[in-house]
Amino acid sequence: MTNSETILVFDSGLGGLTVLREVVAARPGAHYVYVADDAFFPYGHHDEAEIIARVVPLMGELIGTHDPDLVVIACNTASTLVLSHLRAAYSVPFVGTVPAIKPACAQSRTRRVSVLGTKGTVKREYTKALIRDFAQGCEVTLVGSPELASLAEAELRGAPVSDEALAAELAPCFVGDPADATSRTDTVVLACTHYPLLLDRLRRLAPWPVDWIDPAPAIARRVSDLLGPRIGALAQSGAEMIFTSNRAHGLSATLTPFFGGRALA
Repeated sequence: MTNSETILVFDSGLGGLTVLREVVAARPGAHYVYVADDAFFPYGHHDEAEIIARVVPLMGELIGTHDPDLVVIACNTASTLVLSHLRAAYSVPFVGTVPAIKPACAQSRTRRVSVLGTKGTVKREYTKALIRDFAQGCEVTLVGSPELASLAEAELRGAPVSDEALAAELAPCFVGDPADATSRTDTVVLACTHYPLLLDRLRRLAPWPVDWIDPAPAIARRVSDLLGPRIGALAQSGAEMIFTSNRAHGLSATLTPFFGGRALA
């Protein structure tokens, strides 16, 4: 192990890999610990108090074991619920993931934006407050998908996921006259880190072209800003993949590209 910084990336499952990929590109010399809380996946099946009671002490255990320089909460549900509790409990810097409503509404030309997230994320007061503060006159459609995160994990594991299943989850995002490009939805916020795993297919299945807003690049920039200039050589450090269920994942070849080519411990 070098004296490189340690970055811990936490998600309910494998969706946070889309954030990890961007952070690794921004900080290639860091040591990475990715934690998938699959023993509690999906978070959308638990109420808010259960998620807070689960994540806050679990994060304390992870910080005690891995001593990270920074923690990325690569999960919209956990960020909107638990981030304030984590910052109150622990001194390590945290970077969260929240629906990118502000940049989406700023760039929309038709003033019609959809937010595609889990049912929990789109119903949360945090998300509604973002719309009140940053919609800038846009009509914002909230779409709570019950299955898309699980479908993304299935596809990553190599299981078949039909176009019909994806299209059904996607359809409510597209509002307006399909023949009138000036008044229909033109921007979709991906408000779950699992969804970019399916982005190529979502683009293909969309009834018309839209801009897809993935928050991962902005998260990576925030991580670099907080950690400051990189010191010393950029020799690649190691990586660890942890499942809270302790199961053997058998996904090393699939996951390695997300870690910048590192072999997983």
